[in-house]
Amino acid sequence: MNGRANFREPNAEVPRPIPHIGADYIPTEEERRVFAECNDESFWFRSVPLAATSMLITQGLISKGILSSHPKYGSIPKLIFACIMGYFAGKLSYVKTCQEKFKNLENSPLGEALRSGQAQRSSPTGHYSKRSKYDSNVSGHSSFATSPEADNLEKEMLPHYEPIPFSASLNESTPTGITDHIAQVKVNKYGDTWDE
Repeated sequence: MNGRANFREPNAEVPRPIPHIGADYIPTEEERRVFAECNDESFWFRSVPLAATSMLITQGLISKGILSSHPKYGSIPKLIFACIMGYFAGKLSYVKTCQEKFKNLENSPLGEALRSGQAQRSSPTGHYSKRSKYDSNVSGHSSFATSPEADNLEKEMLPHYEPIPFSASLNESTPTGITDHIAQVKVNKYGDTWDE
């Protein structure tokens, strides 16, 4: 025994590092297939129905007089806008379903990144929920180990905000017309005024 304690469990799994998915990432054939499938399904099953429904509702509102039509172009601009909004709403509504398809892929770096990203997002992050560096992890056992690669990925993915210094006083470089003292104005019996 060399005086060091070994706290590793003999059959514990070593967590794999989170793959780096950047702009230079080349998807696998299976990922390309799922991308095409998601694109096709989101278009036909979400975007087209929502675009058509929003256009029908908009045309109904225009014909009832609730929405006004354009004097020169009629209802066309509002219908185009409703179509575009329905299209994007359909695409956005399919994102979770598509993410689940990628998470179900077996040998996919993108699926692995989504699965590990879900594990990291399971606890809320933010200014008020950050743990202090002095907190111990004795009471709450975490099954997620952090690695330098995961920390670097988090630094790249999350925006970094600098705190803005707070000033309790007004900026003295801009005139506000507000003074700290109240001038005492005296009026004599003839109506003449003067400051003290």
